[in-house]
Amino acid sequence: MSRRAYTNEDGTVRAEIVAEQEARLAASAQTHGVDAEHVESLLAAVEEDGYVIIPKLISDELIEAIKREAGPFLSFEGRTEFEGYKTRRIYSVIEKTLACNPLVDHPLVLALLDRLFMPNYLLSQLQVIEVMPGEVRQPLHHDDGFYPLARPRKPIGAALIWALDDFTADNGATLVYPKSHRWGDVPSGEIDVSQMVPAVMPAGSAVFFVGTLWHCAGPNRSERSRWAATTQYCEPWARQQENYCLAISRERAKQCSEEIQSLLGYSMQFPFIGFVDGRDPKRLLRD
Repeated sequence: MSRRAYTNEDGTVRAEIVAEQEARLAASAQTHGVDAEHVESLLAAVEEDGYVIIPKLISDELIEAIKREAGPFLSFEGRTEFEGYKTRRIYSVIEKTLACNPLVDHPLVLALLDRLFMPNYLLSQLQVIEVMPGEVRQPLHHDDGFYPLARPRKPIGAALIWALDDFTADNGATLVYPKSHRWGDVPSGEIDVSQMVPAVMPAGSAVFFVGTLWHCAGPNRSERSRWAATTQYCEPWARQQENYCLAISRERAKQCSEEIQSLLGYSMQFPFIGFVDGRDPKRLLRD
């Protein structure tokens, strides 16, 4: 569809395009096979507090598979204070293992993201993380803070931190600051850490939050490591944190679901952003 067919002469989006988008949102939960009322309830919590804990989203079997597949790659500890000097991380995960794919395109997650972002939103980052005993609290941050846009504003991204072990206050459960997603620009040094809440949850659960929420990993004061994974997403017009065009080979992308292919960047922000040789990039996985 051309730009003229997409917009009116005054630049506004044509009514039929708006109607199509509204119909897509209304049908999102049904499309992904999840309960629409549950989606609305979770989104209401996120709108109020900036985050919500979703219990037991994935099975113990999937957790075991992720640990088994990812374990051999968790051999190097962090290089910076932000990464954590006693924290091990895997980047370019999909190139190394497909075990985390069910996290990336989880139906409930996609139904939530459908309501937050424009169509063809993207996967911005995927990591598997092991926080070792003795790790200190991570610096405070909000995940879309690197986009140079003043707050308060709508989030440009959203994320889940998946508990692959039980998250407790003792082992460094993610600390969140409720309602901080509504703040303007605030220096991290002025934030009262004592008001932050640990995302305590059993293994298999996840905390879902928008990119404007202030949070950090807590200190691990226990005697065991704590495993987690994170999936982060962004608007289709925003640059991803991980450069998946280079990080994930085309051969590997072909092994992923159509949803994940789109999330990696084999999709377009209609009508012009993301094309290859003037055409939708998803054809590159077919040719």
